[in-house]
Amino acid sequence: MNLRNPLDISSEEAQLRSDLTDFYHLVEYFGWDEIIFNHISVRVPGPDHHYLVNPFGLGYDEIEPRMLVKVDTEGRLVEDNGYKANPAGFALHGVIHANRPDAICVAHAHTLAMSAVANKAQGFSHDNFYGAQLTGRIGYHDFEGITLYAEEKGRMLASLGDKDVLVLRNHGVAVCGPDIPSTFMLLWIVERAAQVQMLSQAMQGDQIMLSDAVRQQCVSDAQRISKSGGAARMLFDASVRRMRRDRRR
Repeated sequence: MNLRNPLDISSEEAQLRSDLTDFYHLVEYFGWDEIIFNHISVRVPGPDHHYLVNPFGLGYDEIEPRMLVKVDTEGRLVEDNGYKANPAGFALHGVIHANRPDAICVAHAHTLAMSAVANKAQGFSHDNFYGAQLTGRIGYHDFEGITLYAEEKGRMLASLGDKDVLVLRNHGVAVCGPDIPSTFMLLWIVERAAQVQMLSQAMQGDQIMLSDAVRQQCVSDAQRISKSGGAARMLFDASVRRMRRDRRR
């Protein structure tokens, strides 16, 4: 890896940098980005809860593995590679990486569909194919403004609890997972759930409600398929291949 200031990077960190870069590129490719804003982070191996995040000021499609910034949970640079991070990401990402050892990767997005659902008191419906898979996996956090301040960290963490998805009301959504492909797949599911919900609720006619038993079965089956069948890695890799094919045309 050709960093401006050569660093002693393990093969595991090199792979994380490569996958995280692909994740950023996919978010831009699918139109889920916020130009230079928002963040996707991944924790690097080690006891210090250091994580990689995007350099501030670059579009997601401009990011390269060497440009990713390594910070601690307070947002302080661990290594200087010539780039800086956006402080708006430190409160949310830092507190999750510091307190949720299972949350290796965290992605925050403001897609139109996600933000629209986040503006509704009901939040996410669990009565469509994608929303059913999110049953019991979502925490909700009331809007306090731009997530810049340390005093909000504890409240965001409490709102997330042991869940995989945090809806920042009147704002957007954050998702977390045990690795980069799983987090990408979860973000995709959340986006699809929001899109279907918006379209369905805009149509005339009664909504078909699912039973709690069916919802829970969807959650169990989706998690089993993702873990045992490696669906998350297959989805991630297929999406990367599709993106690269389209960009070569």
